[in-house]
Amino acid sequence: MTSVKLHTNFTSLEQQAQQYFVKGNYSQAASCYEQAIEAEPEVKFHYWNLGLMLLLQGQEAEAQVTWMLGMAEGEAQQIEQWTVELIEVLQTEAQRRETLADYTVAWAIRQHMREISPTDLNNLLHLIDLAIKLETFTGEELTSLGVIELIQSEQIIDIQLLLQILESILNYAPLHPSVLEFAEACLAHVREPKSFINILVPATVKIAHSMLQPKFAALLIELCLRLEPENIEILRHLAAFYLKANDYSKGIEIAKLCYSLSNTLIDKVFAKHLLLRGFMDAPAYWEEAGEVFQQQENLLMLLLEEKPTDLQAYNVLYLFNSNYFAPYLRDEPQKNKYLQNQVAQLCQLNVQHYAKEKVQKYQQRTLEGRTNKLKIGYLSHCLSKHSVGWLSRWLIQHHNREQFELYGYFINYKPINDPLQAWYVQHFTHIYKGGIYSEDIAEKIYQDEIDILIDLDSITLDVACEIMALKPAPVQVTWLGWDASGIPAVDYFIADPYVLPDSAQEYYTEKIWRLPQTYIAVDGFEVGVPTLRRDSLDIPGDAVVYLSAQRGFKRHPDTARLQMKILKEIPNSYFLIKGIADTEAVQRFFMQLAEEEGVGGDRLRFLPLDQSEAVHRANLAIADVVLDTYPYNGATTTLETLWMCIPLVTRVGEQFAARNSYTMMMNAGISEGIAWTDEEYVEWGVRLGKDEALRQKIACKLKASRQTAPLWNGKQFTREMEKAYEQMWQRYMEG
Repeated sequence: MTSVKLHTNFTSLEQQAQQYFVKGNYSQAASCYEQAIEAEPEVKFHYWNLGLMLLLQGQEAEAQVTWMLGMAEGEAQQIEQWTVELIEVLQTEAQRRETLADYTVAWAIRQHMREISPTDLNNLLHLIDLAIKLETFTGEELTSLGVIELIQSEQIIDIQLLLQILESILNYAPLHPSVLEFAEACLAHVREPKSFINILVPATVKIAHSMLQPKFAALLIELCLRLEPENIEILRHLAAFYLKANDYSKGIEIAKLCYSLSNTLIDKVFAKHLLLRGFMDAPAYWEEAGEVFQQQENLLMLLLEEKPTDLQAYNVLYLFNSNYFAPYLRDEPQKNKYLQNQVAQLCQLNVQHYAKEKVQKYQQRTLEGRTNKLKIGYLSHCLSKHSVGWLSRWLIQHHNREQFELYGYFINYKPINDPLQAWYVQHFTHIYKGGIYSEDIAEKIYQDEIDILIDLDSITLDVACEIMALKPAPVQVTWLGWDASGIPAVDYFIADPYVLPDSAQEYYTEKIWRLPQTYIAVDGFEVGVPTLRRDSLDIPGDAVVYLSAQRGFKRHPDTARLQMKILKEIPNSYFLIKGIADTEAVQRFFMQLAEEEGVGGDRLRFLPLDQSEAVHRANLAIADVVLDTYPYNGATTTLETLWMCIPLVTRVGEQFAARNSYTMMMNAGISEGIAWTDEEYVEWGVRLGKDEALRQKIACKLKASRQTAPLWNGKQFTREMEKAYEQMWQRYMEG
């Protein structure tokens, strides 16, 4: 234990005071120092220590008077020296208190140090650190204490302490307006760029994806480029942040820079993926997107020929979802799945290489001490206001808690007000609010002794892929969030009789587990108050209104052209278009297609996103017919359309993504609107536009289906999923 610094010539009074101090008897220690002052009034350390004893008793005013008394009648040079001595005494005790986690007392001591020396930057930084630990930090301290100005003006700074405080601030209050200025001020003192970059990169990822502030994340991570302007990893993150913030031109620009700086094959793959992502949300660039996709596919084939097994973990993470856009561009599942399976296999080989010990530990698990209840773990970053969150809640709600113990593993848990996320927190038996580190979450799954792990994200999230590749549970399943990942460690993929063709097992590495009726069911959706009216959109009351509400990724130009052909055949018709995308690019794209097909641009309406999902569903009622996308259908949007009893036209394909609407319509008892060719798609669109009686018939059938159809029976679906889990576990036990 560090002692208060005492005068070197220990008197018996000083020794007694020290003993009292160590025992926490500050009043007795103070009495000893008072006697010491009487005996040796010229020894200043008696004053410094007496003041400290008074301060520790809460007698702050008396402490200050004592210190001032010790400074009395001194020359300027003496007072300066005495001040240094007093600060040392207080600093020593403050550090001791911090070691003991007695932050309140440490903060009080440092506040007095601040009054004595208001420009002591190190002390001010410690004050900020203590405020964070005491959870009283607001961010205003960065300006009110004058910290930023001092950092900017001082030449010599404890850079390790400075970066430690920067990291603490970014963890505690990253969105405060002064944080960017504080981080920028730190730059001038950074001697080792990696120390700064390693703090900012994970913080900005959290800001962009957990706190949903990608613009601010971009501003912060750009500071790193001042230290290393050609750092590809930083540029990759920056491009992703801009794209997430819907600044597509900037994101595309940075992605192109990434590619120009890429020297390795794997860096080129990632750069092309980012570029493709930018193009995909801007349909006007679809031709370029196709070219970039082909280039990226060629690069992936070269990488697969090399088959490297020494890739770094962050490279493997990026690689997992590098083939993400294939099903948006083409309905060729054999080709798409072959490449995806090969990429996933390569990723798992590398995971098993760099996480060898963990993988081996998980493989050696035993089943001793198991309870009769099956432990089911659900893994996702979407257990919140997200399509997966809206759809999977019925399974969680209807689960039989007497037979199953439910664990929810939140990837990138969002510290924001999200009622649906809060709902999941309450409905799982056990929850784990994870971050973005795969190994931490995998270890928790292993420690919890999960029997069956259900991944709801597939390759929509690289972290989920790495967790599944580590195989922390004996039985692993992919369900709902996307097509199968192709990761060898995944045992099953949940499907149904419709969503995959009979031949699909030929090109799936996972065992396809077909539920008897549907792979998804919901009990319904919350519907708000509509905000759209025909008259406010300048649409006549007797017009036929078509609608498409999908993000830019899904707007394949071939299908969009078919939609224009439908519109042309129904003269008194209008087309409503909305969804996440590059708004200007989407408008240019559709206006050009309309012109080419001889449809007046005045018949198109481009709608902003609604304020909530419930309002979006209510606004669907403005449509007479919804036109689905292809080769990537709607999923949640299809369910919402059918729940609102609106006729839907869908084009069925071969891949999972091209058969979602098909299975949902079949499980709602509707065959009208299911097209197997482009010609049938147009025919159904025209027929439904012309035949109001048919539209009403479909609406009535959909309304009646709410009481009878498998699609709207979450409880029955849950029983079928539970039966599947039991059978999967039995197969595993029989080995």
